[in-house]
Amino acid sequence: MDSPPNSPPDGPAVIEEAPREPILTLPAALTAYIILLAAIHLRVLLPPDIENWTIDVFGFIPKRYDSSLLNLDIPGGSGAKVWTFVTYSLLHANLTHLGFNVLWLLPFGSALARRFGTVRFFLFLAVTAAAGALAHLLTHEHAVAPMIGASASVSGAMAAAIRFAFVRGSFLSFSRADADTAAKVPALPLSRALREGRVVAFLAVWFGVNIVFGIGALGIDTEGASVAWQAHIGGFFAGLLLFALFDPVPRVRGDAADASSRDISTRI
Repeated sequence: MDSPPNSPPDGPAVIEEAPREPILTLPAALTAYIILLAAIHLRVLLPPDIENWTIDVFGFIPKRYDSSLLNLDIPGGSGAKVWTFVTYSLLHANLTHLGFNVLWLLPFGSALARRFGTVRFFLFLAVTAAAGALAHLLTHEHAVAPMIGASASVSGAMAAAIRFAFVRGSFLSFSRADADTAAKVPALPLSRALREGRVVAFLAVWFGVNIVFGIGALGIDTEGASVAWQAHIGGFFAGLLLFALFDPVPRVRGDAADASSRDISTRI
C-alpha cells in the first residue's frame, strides 16, 4: 500500500542551523594594514647598521626640525621632514610593541575600517599619525631620539570608534548587531557623546592608563625605551575631533542621538 504523497519521510528530522558569525572577523583594510606592519617589522632581521639607518630615516626625530643647528646631519635630508610624520607609525621596536598596538587595534580598527571603507580608513590612520607626531614635536622640541610606533593612529581609531561604539546595535552596546550593521549605526554628535556616561568613563580610563602607564609608541635612545604618551593624546584628540570629516554614515537628529546613547533606540 502506497504512502500518502504528503507524509513525512521516515527517520529523524534534520534541523538546519543558521550559519554563525565568526567571533572576530577582520575587514580587508585592517587585515592589509596588519600585514603591512608585520612585513615592515622584518627589518629587524637586517644588519644593525642598516636597521639603525632605517629608524633614522623613517622614524620621527624632533631634532630634525631644530633650525638652531646648522650642521645637524640626520639621514633622510629634507624629505624626511615630510614623510616621517607618517612613516614613523609603521615601525616598531619589537614584537611586544607591535603586538600591543595590533591587540588594541583589533576591535576598534575593525569597526572603523568597516565604517569608513579602505581609502578613508588609511587616510584616517595617516592623519592621526601626523597629529601624534605634531604633539610629540611640540612637547619634545630638541629631542634626538626617534619616535616610532602606531599608537597615535591606534589612539585615534579608539577615539573615533567611541563616537558610535555605545549606540544601540553597535559593537560595545548591550544589544550588539552583526559586525557590518554594528559598524554603521549613526554616530553621536560630539556634544552628546561627551554627556554619555559610558563615553566619559571610557575617556577617564583611557587617559589614566596612558598618562600613568603608557602603552605603545616608543622613543628609542641610548638609555632605553620611553613612552611617547603625548603622541597618543595627539592622535586621540585628532580622531575624536576629525571623525566627522571621514564618517560616511548620515547623522541622526539630536533627540534620536540621545535615545541611541541610552541604548534604547530602534534606529540602526
